[in-house]
Amino acid sequence: MEIAVLNINGQDTGKKVVLNDDIFGVETNDHAMYLDVKRFLADQRQGTAKAKERSEMSGSTRKLHKQKGTGGARVGDINSPVMVGGARCFGPRPRDYSFKLNKKVKVLARKSALTYKAKDGQIIVVEDFDFEAPKTKKMVDLKNNLKINDKKSLLVLQKENKNVYLSSRNLDKSKITTACQLTTYDVLNAQALVFTVSAVEALNKVFENK
Repeated sequence: MEIAVLNINGQDTGKKVVLNDDIFGVETNDHAMYLDVKRFLADQRQGTAKAKERSEMSGSTRKLHKQKGTGGARVGDINSPVMVGGARCFGPRPRDYSFKLNKKVKVLARKSALTYKAKDGQIIVVEDFDFEAPKTKKMVDLKNNLKINDKKSLLVLQKENKNVYLSSRNLDKSKITTACQLTTYDVLNAQALVFTVSAVEALNKVFENK
């Protein structure tokens, strides 16, 4: 698939870049994407929730009343989960929510997500650029020129660029990543994918041995 290359003013440069069909034109697999997004979100969970259980409570352990003869239910100590202010029964404990996903499944998921974006015409390729200094206005102007100012956008660079990153940090609908850090979640979450020319080349190298 060929796509026109634009400059940062949104103008066609007359150049074209080829999107590799092995990445942007595969047979999509929705279940692979679901698993990879689930894995990504699970990795974000801290898993630090903790509630005190019966053995961890501070309180008297004396039996509140005798076992039989009162006409009421049997009770133990005041820390019992059935008592007001007592411990929690089977409460949450710190845990790791992450899980392993096979490498080939993760690769297929990313390729499937990129294929969907290519089919929907949500991919834009721009010339390589840099900002002399971090300026939010420059990133706003770039989005306006590309006509994606009202969309959630993901800008994919070849490598990390501090000035470009800082210029977009205050924008709610803008995110910056690199070709080697691209995730299925970020691709699906964006309404417009903006690649630099060098990022497309870097992406080919990322997937060439996978």
